[in-house]
Amino acid sequence: MTLLDQIREQTINWLQEKGHSFSASDILVNATRKEFAGHVTVVVFPFVKLLKDRPPAIAESLGDYLVAHLAEVASYNVVQGFVNLELSGDAWSGLIETILANPNYGEQQATGKKILVEFCSPNTNKPLHLGHIRNIMLGWSCSQILAANGHEVTKIQIINDRGIAVCKSMLAWKKFGNGATPQSTQTKGDAFVGEYYVLFDKKLTEEYQSWQESDEANDLYAGSEYDSPELFFKSFKNTYFNTRSTLGQEAREMLVNWEAGDQEIISLWEKMNAWVYAGFDETYAALDVHFDKLYYESNTWTLGKDYVEKGISEGLFFQKEDQSVWVDLTDQNMDEKILLRSDGTSVYLTQDIGTAIQRYEDFNADSMIYVVGDEQNYHFKVLFEVLKKLEQPFADALYHLSYGMVDLPSGKMKSREGTVVDADDLIREVTEEAHAVASEKGELDDMPDEAKREVYRQIGLAALKFFILKVNPQKRMLFDPAASVDMQGQTGPYIQNAYVRVQSLLRKSGEWKTSHAYRQFEATEEHLLQALTLYPEVISKAGRDLDPSGLANYCYDLAKSYHRFYHEVKILSADTEDARTFRLRLSKATAQVIEHGMNLLGIDMPERM
Repeated sequence: MTLLDQIREQTINWLQEKGHSFSASDILVNATRKEFAGHVTVVVFPFVKLLKDRPPAIAESLGDYLVAHLAEVASYNVVQGFVNLELSGDAWSGLIETILANPNYGEQQATGKKILVEFCSPNTNKPLHLGHIRNIMLGWSCSQILAANGHEVTKIQIINDRGIAVCKSMLAWKKFGNGATPQSTQTKGDAFVGEYYVLFDKKLTEEYQSWQESDEANDLYAGSEYDSPELFFKSFKNTYFNTRSTLGQEAREMLVNWEAGDQEIISLWEKMNAWVYAGFDETYAALDVHFDKLYYESNTWTLGKDYVEKGISEGLFFQKEDQSVWVDLTDQNMDEKILLRSDGTSVYLTQDIGTAIQRYEDFNADSMIYVVGDEQNYHFKVLFEVLKKLEQPFADALYHLSYGMVDLPSGKMKSREGTVVDADDLIREVTEEAHAVASEKGELDDMPDEAKREVYRQIGLAALKFFILKVNPQKRMLFDPAASVDMQGQTGPYIQNAYVRVQSLLRKSGEWKTSHAYRQFEATEEHLLQALTLYPEVISKAGRDLDPSGLANYCYDLAKSYHRFYHEVKILSADTEDARTFRLRLSKATAQVIEHGMNLLGIDMPERM
């Protein structure tokens, strides 16, 4: 039981003695604000209605009780409805002892709750890019944080391996590839296929530009409401693809043939997807992530039709004159949404309905979290409401972890035009930057080359991942390559450096005995101890909010506090053996928490850098 748990437990006992019950999870314990004396603060405003007394009087009563019943509480002061607790030397010694004895300090006991987290879910017509990295890191870190909160977490993804976009890559390779392969061109498989997706758009643009010179195009423009040819032809491109384009017709025919089971098309699809999967696996390995279960759109695209038909029979959905099937969500301040086309084929929403139900049957999960960009907010609102209409038992336990898009200084990324930051290129760039910085410092010169390369990789990935995760998911991000690889300031390498600094200190320290006699704490020591006390709360809040940025910024603040402590007090040359021992143990506990917290973010700690 952590110190904060003990404070909550004694607060509950105090309330019970007054004839009231209260939930421990609703007792607010925070870090004391810098302008007040104290280390942790209990908020008593939630007790006012129960106790029918003024907040300061309630705070005084609770403060007296905690001092009397907890040796770890030395004294207190009251500011309105806040009890600011001063912790004792016993509390600090006990805290360090607890941390050093428990490598998983901060984690919660098993809850028995099963949670599915879906993330990444790429398309097989292009390689992973910067946007995918944000998705992957959010999904991975949230999964780790939820597991640290005691939940049983399964990491899943659905691979979008069919559809018109995939057929565009296939058609471009068939028409223009001349039998080339990733092996023959020495190109990573997903990047190789992505080049043909870009090539298709290039060829389509050339075809469209040629058509714009035709009489048919000029007649269409003349009969339109547009003021200029540029505006008309910009808006008409999708219509042209679907109704007049030769390439568009060939791509659509390829999709129809795929759905009909044409063996030649299926064989081409399997070959090109295999290239892509091999490429994806390389990128996942480079990012140190993996999945527990893969679903494929090619297996799930027909799921949901039976449930839609059941909904029709129960009056939940309705058919229009053309036999298309719709759901009316106007009572939920949404609109009507199509579920089946007039020809009986599924839409993405229908597939997602079936997939959600299939996952529940596969895992009997208590909750499902979808990590998907905020451009899909409406889609998930509709999906969740439809599942509620179908009275699915898990419908109220679905959550869309929506996140903002990642922009470049030059604007939005566009896969069709090839203006994306490729994930592999980005990983390579930050690793090379780490190599350059480390080589300049010369700290790793005596290490074997293979060991040095691993350190460069760890530093580079820390720079990249922390840059992504320190931002609240709800916020749109501007990706600045220079800032992401900066080895100073609020960065992953800065935090790693605090951990490395401790390891160097411990290597130099020799043997030292455990001692609890030190009591004359410096301000920087108390600041570190206060932060370590609050670590379990940080993990708990990050899990509740599904927001890794709070944990990321906690790790940065802890590292910053340690750097300040390291510079302001003597450690190895401390004035007394008790002070030396305490500061070494405090350093070791801090490094342990930094390593644990960064590991939850998917970031490794090097021993040297």
